[in-house]
Amino acid sequence: WIGAIRADRLAPRKRNVALVFQNYALYPHMTVEQNLAFPLKIAKFDRKEIRDRVLATATLLGLSDRLDDHPAKLSGGQRQRVALGRAIIRQPDLFLLDEPLSNLDADLRTRMRRELVELQKNLGVTTIYVTHDQTEALTMADRLVVIKDGAVRQIGTVDEVYNRPADTFCASFIGMPKINLIEGWISEGMIKPFRISKVFVPSDYEPREIMVGIRPEDIMIDPESKYTGTIKAIEYLGDRSIITARFINQDLTLVHVPGKHEIGDQIRFSINNDKVHLFNKATGESLARRY
Repeated sequence: WIGAIRADRLAPRKRNVALVFQNYALYPHMTVEQNLAFPLKIAKFDRKEIRDRVLATATLLGLSDRLDDHPAKLSGGQRQRVALGRAIIRQPDLFLLDEPLSNLDADLRTRMRRELVELQKNLGVTTIYVTHDQTEALTMADRLVVIKDGAVRQIGTVDEVYNRPADTFCASFIGMPKINLIEGWISEGMIKPFRISKVFVPSDYEPREIMVGIRPEDIMIDPESKYTGTIKAIEYLGDRSIITARFINQDLTLVHVPGKHEIGDQIRFSINNDKVHLFNKATGESLARRY
């Protein structure tokens, strides 16, 4: 359904859906104005309506001063806005955006993300945005649909997917640095190797082997802690460092405010037990969602 209309019974051209791809698909021999007007001409709108919509769309996208230019004279961001404009000008009921920013450099992608979010709020049109970039997903989405191999793995808000992942794939896909997935087991009501006793695990859960998920920001340097590790790598990022430490033959990543640490140092760390995720080792399924 699109609104109150059942769309699967309509021919694609009658569904009033607008698509934008990573390839701008602009006509190089046409000006910006002609590119914007083209969908309306095909639909046989009258000249005044076409002109009014072109001017309104160009104003909305900041292209008013580029209407007479050809695509070759435009920057990557301007070409992307023209491609968006060709979709907007039709006044569709649904936007489908398939990795529209993937051809842009990092700085321009960041700026265009903000522009797209603001544009969507102004237009108020439901938008389905396809991306492999988890940063785009986290910063732009009202709701996420995580898909792997054509199957939906989880649907939810950004907070739900980040803090209550359905499985190890969803947990790993969302978040940077990636979540730590440590091989563990259940013994006498405790989660090992961390000796955590305050995390719910059903008494009848089998098998006893699990994957323990802990996000890097939920691991803290703590001189009083019982957990120790050896630093393997340090990535300095200005306001923080990403530390990789060896813990019981497994690598553990944590985010830390820069301090006097060197590769090879022994560190003590604690974890936020309230933020620990448990997964079935064989299937990857979250135990929290199963029980």
